[in-house]
Amino acid sequence: MPKWRQYWVLTKPRVTQLAVFCAVIGMFLATPGMVPYRVLIGGVVGIWLLAGAAFAVNCLIEQVVDAKMRRTSWRPSATGELSAYQIIVFSIVLGSVGMVVLWNFTNPLTMWLTVATFVGYAVIYTWLLKPATPQNIVIGGLSGAMPPALGWAAVTNTVSAEAWLLVLIIFVWTPPHFWALALYRREDYVQSGLPMLPVTHGERFTLLNILLYTLILLAATVLPYLYGMSGWIYLLSALILGGIFMAYVIALFISYSDALAKKTFRYSITYLSLLFAAFLVDHYIN
Repeated sequence: MPKWRQYWVLTKPRVTQLAVFCAVIGMFLATPGMVPYRVLIGGVVGIWLLAGAAFAVNCLIEQVVDAKMRRTSWRPSATGELSAYQIIVFSIVLGSVGMVVLWNFTNPLTMWLTVATFVGYAVIYTWLLKPATPQNIVIGGLSGAMPPALGWAAVTNTVSAEAWLLVLIIFVWTPPHFWALALYRREDYVQSGLPMLPVTHGERFTLLNILLYTLILLAATVLPYLYGMSGWIYLLSALILGGIFMAYVIALFISYSDALAKKTFRYSITYLSLLFAAFLVDHYIN
């Protein structure tokens, strides 16, 4: 692939898009009116750049592991098309520009929270937790759950209880989302040597954990309504979307197949996107 695309791939654009989307929702939920364009554009660009830098470091740390996995062996970091030096320089430039943008267009709190979040992902989760424990995705999930709080901080220069409710939802959503992927890609993880739950504890135990975390997720998504943060539009959407998610998970628990696990994983992404979109619609209609 062309050189520019090799660097683009390092930033994991699809994952970055979802993180930035959740951050933007956090921005809009933090204010009864419209988010100032300066904050909105600066926040999106800054968070995107720092996220891309973190994912590039993630690719560098995992280049040996990625080379063993069919899902990731094509990445330029794994194939050696980009050297460690090139990736480090790219990550430093991306992260530095992102910090400058957030400092100048949002506020220092947002910048430092974003830096801490993505350092937590790239270093603490990727380097320390992922190869050490099958609970890696649970413990390290906080980094991936932080984008709504970053968006909230960008607008208000604080992180209130409402922001932490949004973080809680993504935190609880992460294990069933990722373990569905790990189930149908478990041979990849066997080859990689990473202690993912389906590899260390088997299929049935993983499915039970997915079921339990999905139940907790459904309860967590009701909390914003009970707290008075959202209205009936969000509540109805959360119940319908959560019911569909639970139907996938129950079907998976009763009769597992890789094809169904893949559908569950894909729906989990749609679920989170629609849930946060419902937050936004409810916020401005109510």
